[in-house]
Amino acid sequence: MKLYSVFRNVLAGSLCAGIATIAYWMVATPPDSSPAGAQTQTTIPIGWLEFCRNEPKDCVQQNTRLAPVHLSSKSIAIINRINRWVNSAIHPRSDQRQWGIEDLWSYPDNGEGDCEDYALLKRRMLLEEDFPPPSLLITIVRNQKGEGHAVLMVRTDHGDFVLDNLSDDMLPWSKTGYHFIKRQSETNPNIWVKLKNAPDEEKIVTQ
Repeated sequence: MKLYSVFRNVLAGSLCAGIATIAYWMVATPPDSSPAGAQTQTTIPIGWLEFCRNEPKDCVQQNTRLAPVHLSSKSIAIINRINRWVNSAIHPRSDQRQWGIEDLWSYPDNGEGDCEDYALLKRRMLLEEDFPPPSLLITIVRNQKGEGHAVLMVRTDHGDFVLDNLSDDMLPWSKTGYHFIKRQSETNPNIWVKLKNAPDEEKIVTQ
């Protein structure tokens, strides 16, 4: 059984916890962020190209609504639940240690993976919860050490938020401390755009 399918069983057996989470967000004020401004088209990460060769159905351009996801109590509860579950269920392991290669993007179905694998699984699981594809964008950043890192950007009507394997919180993108480089286009997952003031970088190895 694929790991993300186990999530369904976990939810089925955790009804009380789910109700408590939704009840909390019903009275909480939705957080605010700002839009992450995108500029010109840029290079596509090699990891994404290789991922699409292996998972072509997950890279198809879809004609769907372009509006960002509505940040309701329900959507917040789903985002937080998936973010925290994936972070706890996947054991961090570099591609070099796991596969013997520098950078490989794939679903962490064996329970191990690095940053982009977490982001890909979160994207898939949110798509299964009927989040619109243009609101779920794989994003490449550099961390405080200058190292390449991948996160999932969730575009909402309250601004853009980041789901990170290094944090269980849904963070406003501008509060992460990262330097944002590039992300998928809202109109086509196979087009990548650089973010404001970011350089064009041909290759960034994510860790």
